Amino acid sequence: MNTIENENIEIELLLEAIYRKYGYDFRQYARASIKRRVKHRLAIASLTSISEMVHRLLYDVSFLETLLLDLSINVTEMFRDPFFFLCLRKEIVPILKTYPFIKIWHAGCATGEEVYSLAIILKEEGLYDKAQIYATDFNEVILHQAKQGIISLEQIKKYTSNYQAAGGKESFANYYTAKYNSAILDQSLKKNLIFSDHNLATDGVFGEMNLVICRNVLIYFQKELQNRAIGLFKESLCHLGFLCLGTKESLMFSSYEHDFEVIDKKAKIFRRVS
Repeated sequence: MNTIENENIEIELLLEAIYRKYGYDFRQYARASIKRRVKHRLAIASLTSISEMVHRLLYDVSFLETLLLDLSINVTEMFRDPFFFLCLRKEIVPILKTYPFIKIWHAGCATGEEVYSLAIILKEEGLYDKAQIYATDFNEVILHQAKQGIISLEQIKKYTSNYQAAGGKESFANYYTAKYNSAILDQSLKKNLIFSDHNLATDGVFGEMNLVICRNVLIYFQKELQNRAIGLFKESLCHLGFLCLGTKESLMFSSYEHDFEVIDKKAKIFRRVS
């Protein structure tokens, strides 16, 4: 048996240990991504093998917390893919305005930048006061960071450009206060935001929503887990509710492909029709 085969077995044992000991299920995550992240942690933790990592994991809860940060999908930014947020503003918001109250689920919210971006759009379109946004992730450390609403000043120039390209109606500077090397987002953006622990691999349906956003998360899942997540989104949406996925994600070939119609192919916005 060669080294790669041994590594693959060790990865399976590691993921099984995480699930059986702590209840976090990464067993249906894309293996290439998992292996890359695990080997990175292996190198900086000065461990000799993944098997040694399994032993460390079983007897050291603090190491689990470190590993969860490695395995979490935390690549995000304010108004990421501005064309998506512009489409949301122009095509979806006018329909949402016809409802007396709207509920939104942002699944896999990571550190919250895109959630706050959505809040800004809703505020500018006069929708925020009749909206409730549920932002979820499985990692409590990341959720705590998201709740702080603090972004790096180094990113402000890019975020400002994204905001403008997304059809921003104000000065982006109106939404944050600079302090030292960070920018604190306006507290009013948090008023109707609820951050909550939810795991797409193990947890159930999340309320009856008008809009579900889960961008750039499914690409890290194997097909079976992708199907599970899309099923959760479908069951969480009201009739004619909207689903927004990432630019490299699709409903094509999923079990729920025919339960949605395409609203915008580029922005990956779909509408539940069944």
